[in-house]
Amino acid sequence: MPHTTDAAHREKMVVALSSVGAAIGLTTLKIVVAIFTGSLGIFAEAAHSGLDLVAALMTFLAVRVADRPADATHNYGHSKIENLSAFLEAALLVITAIWIIYEAVQRLLHHEAHLDISFWAFLVMLISIGVDYTRSRALLRIARKLGSQALEADALHFSTDIWSSVVVVLGLLVVYLTERFHLPSWLGQADAVAALGVSGIVIWVSISLARETIDALIDRAPEKLAENIQEHVQQVEHVIEVRRVRTRRAGNKIFADIIIAAPRTLSFEQTHTLTERVEQAAIDGGRAISPQGDFDVVVHVEPTTTSTETVTDQIHYLAELQGIHAHDIHVREVNGKLEADFDVEVQSDMDLDEAHAVATRLEQAILQSNNLLRRVTTHLEAPTNGVVHRQDVTQQYPEMAANICHIANSIAGSNSAHEIHLYCSKPVTPDLKGYRSSNTKTAPELDLVLHTTFAAHAPLSQVHAHAEEIKRALRQHYPDLGSVIIHTEPPEA
Repeated sequence: MPHTTDAAHREKMVVALSSVGAAIGLTTLKIVVAIFTGSLGIFAEAAHSGLDLVAALMTFLAVRVADRPADATHNYGHSKIENLSAFLEAALLVITAIWIIYEAVQRLLHHEAHLDISFWAFLVMLISIGVDYTRSRALLRIARKLGSQALEADALHFSTDIWSSVVVVLGLLVVYLTERFHLPSWLGQADAVAALGVSGIVIWVSISLARETIDALIDRAPEKLAENIQEHVQQVEHVIEVRRVRTRRAGNKIFADIIIAAPRTLSFEQTHTLTERVEQAAIDGGRAISPQGDFDVVVHVEPTTTSTETVTDQIHYLAELQGIHAHDIHVREVNGKLEADFDVEVQSDMDLDEAHAVATRLEQAILQSNNLLRRVTTHLEAPTNGVVHRQDVTQQYPEMAANICHIANSIAGSNSAHEIHLYCSKPVTPDLKGYRSSNTKTAPELDLVLHTTFAAHAPLSQVHAHAEEIKRALRQHYPDLGSVIIHTEPPEA
């Protein structure tokens, strides 16, 4: 993956440093040969290579700084130094091309062609072409792989060197042939004409590169990137609407911030999972446009109602919004209008007046959110949030346990009840071990946990109704029971 890892950074540094070495070598070689031959064309090439050396140094420094991680003063990293370096290199290319145009015009107007023909002149230019071709290919390969504008600009520099070197070689060759075969003297100006054509190409390519770097520097959104990201994000489950996608580029780093609408009934964990899926979808969509991009995506979720939201979902959501837990919700239709009643859990240390005010605010919020509701009734509960201390006293109440099994089996079916546990909050005295519903003595409050078995494919609504029926029957026989929990399960395989 084209992320700016340590390996990628080393790869960019090596290719940038090799460009510096190549530029130093070519500049030195051309200066030496130009001094010995007196060739103005090679002097011009030496000056061009000198500009390439400056550009290569700029590229090396830009690459070295660009991959530094974000810090307190550069929250989005240092990648834009590559865009700035590429812009300056494009400017140097334009300056070089203008200088070449000036020299070419002077030769055409004044017929000044100072081309010194020698073996060394041809050799140095051929070496220059070979080095420039090798370096431009290497730089362009890494630039496209890692999305580096600085390396791309450096590659462009070496590419233009190839053309300008070819022009010098052709000029030398034409002069040599003109003198050798006494051809028309105007052919000696062929190198100047070719130089004008090459300079025009260099200026056009440089302006295109400069425009791209300026777009990155002023945070212009990459073309079609936002649309492609939006198309991918819109396909993610639970994304109701993509409300905004903003993108900008810094070097090979692409930043995207996305605002989506999602069902308000999603839990915090579900919403977090949704944002992760949206991030991945945005990266996939972005890579279709910019394969070498290193994406940084931020997702903001705005809750919204949906057409599939039920009255029960609304009650759960509004209750949680007020820090209240609602359960055992029942919604009924009466004469075309809806009524709802449910249990709400409030803090156990509240007094009735305060708890009633909390429940009333919730009831009003629910009525205002749904015009079909005409009545909302709440039942206050004060659950114990701490751990209660109990003793398992099932063995002390064998008759009671057997009777509970009998009651449960009479409703759920033979051999349905099992795994009975009775719990007591205080020690059991011997005279209470035979506790029955008819016992007139003060009995300890017992909590009951009972497991029952139902058919595996029985409708859950029917199973719940049977469980409630068992609970009512048990409380009728044992009115002093505390909490009664009936666990329903299918038969074991």
